Amino acid sequence: MSAYGQAPGQGQGHGHGHGSDEERTFEALPPARGSAFARTWWGLAWLKALEDTALDGQQLKQGRRQARAGAVGAVSVRPGRITAVVKDRDGSSYRSDVLLQELSDADWDRLLDLAVESAGHIAALLDHEMPPHLVEDAAAAGLELLPGIGDLDPECGCEAWDHCPHTTALCYQVARLLDEDPFVLLLMRGRGERALVDALQERSAARAAQSSTASATGARESAEGAGTEGVPAEEAFAARDILPPLPVPPALPSVPGEPPSLDTEAEPAAGVDPAALEFLAADAAARAHRLLAEALAPGPERHDRVLTPAQDAVRIAAMGTPPTWVVARLAEGSGRRRADLDLATRAWRFGGAAALSVLEEEWTPGPEALARAKAALAEAWEEADRPVLRQAGAARWTVVGAEAQLRLGEDGRWWPFRKERGSWAPAGPADQDPSAALAGLGTPEE
Repeated sequence: MSAYGQAPGQGQGHGHGHGSDEERTFEALPPARGSAFARTWWGLAWLKALEDTALDGQQLKQGRRQARAGAVGAVSVRPGRITAVVKDRDGSSYRSDVLLQELSDADWDRLLDLAVESAGHIAALLDHEMPPHLVEDAAAAGLELLPGIGDLDPECGCEAWDHCPHTTALCYQVARLLDEDPFVLLLMRGRGERALVDALQERSAARAAQSSTASATGARESAEGAGTEGVPAEEAFAARDILPPLPVPPALPSVPGEPPSLDTEAEPAAGVDPAALEFLAADAAARAHRLLAEALAPGPERHDRVLTPAQDAVRIAAMGTPPTWVVARLAEGSGRRRADLDLATRAWRFGGAAALSVLEEEWTPGPEALARAKAALAEAWEEADRPVLRQAGAARWTVVGAEAQLRLGEDGRWWPFRKERGSWAPAGPADQDPSAALAGLGTPEE
């Protein structure tokens, strides 16, 4: 267990306690010497409610000292109540409770409606943050999420009638829990995290369906001439000097982002391979990082060629050393035998999509292109060094007496090939000079 009572596999980094969705228990926290009890605005608001409510400042100070010393035991959080055993210096222990009024079902319906109105609210909650605008909107609608003066009602075994050092220590400790996870507060108000997330997802899906229907209706009305008017371009352009400037683009991360793990306890849907999706997500992150680096770099803008699925399968196979099962899936998905994919991968590493095209496709040069190619072959070598070439296709010339071939690409470059196990295999990068391309034949790959 972590300092925040986290059970294995539960909410890493957010201090989740263990227990059911209607009750969570957090193990005793270590002493908080030298550090603040709250850093977040909602944790500070919780402490303000306590400090504004307590009548005796001395009791507050003593409770704060006990919380700092680690006198508060495991904290149980339930709808409407938090509970812990707090020890005094003399070794005596007291059960302490602090009560907070729960929201009614109608209140929760209104709050959930407010939350789904903004994707930012949902994203913040799922990231275990309390969105301030949601709290403000809820307050404007008469719903108080954060406690105010008199909302934290104490009960203690020491029989004090107001906040005593024990309930005060408990409140200070709970502020630390709230800092890590605002769902603790929402559970006190009556709903657990799982129930809230399920309700948010359900309402978000319903709202998206309504929006889709409304968009379709709006499109039909627009087509019929009943759409709303836009802003004239002249007016928008005239406002350019009074609009705030765009923010500076963020710096390029040093490495691509890590895709989320899809290895969960839930069974994947039929036909879905989580491992394959994780591999593709990592590939997409690497490509996005490269494209961003190129976009931010000085010089002319580059544009990636749009690849077909068969070409992209080769690109992925050529990326590093993918697992054997990935290569097998790529071969099957691109309609290639494994040996054909190996040749295609080698071609890609020599020259990307252009090299793959020269391997797998055959083109017919026009009369002018063919004349330039033959002239280049005639001028590439001194008479004594010129190999004997036999044209083996519209744009292919085989070296007589050698297991070598030159292929002309549509861009006018020459690509070397070598005969390996009865097939022509890519043997090196392209060159504008056919003699240099042929001289650059690499060592045969086994």
